[in-house]
Amino acid sequence: MPAIDGRCSVDLTVEVVGGKWKPLILLHVLEGPRRFGELRRRLTKVSPRMLSLQLRELERDGLVIRTEWPGRVLHVEYAATPLAASLRPVLDAMAEWGLAYHAHRDRERPTS
Repeated sequence: MPAIDGRCSVDLTVEVVGGKWKPLILLHVLEGPRRFGELRRRLTKVSPRMLSLQLRELERDGLVIRTEWPGRVLHVEYAATPLAASLRPVLDAMAEWGLAYHAHRDRERPTS
């Protein structure tokens, strides 16, 4: 495996985009800018605190841009950066693998 500063490059990738929520958040913002509430509705099992934390980390790592739109009520949108767009093939490969794994698991299950 390629190394970066003595670290496995897969380790660095997992550090930046790993976890339960980051890949799913990225999938949604890659479709177009999303407001926090919209992400909450789409990711029904994530707590507001966890979503906020994950969005801040994605912003810190250059994968999400947070834009505030002033008005009577503050409107905040999260959008994917070009760097996040470069992850599309990785996320697509994960989706394909998930489908294949699901089919494999179903084939391997004992029948009653």
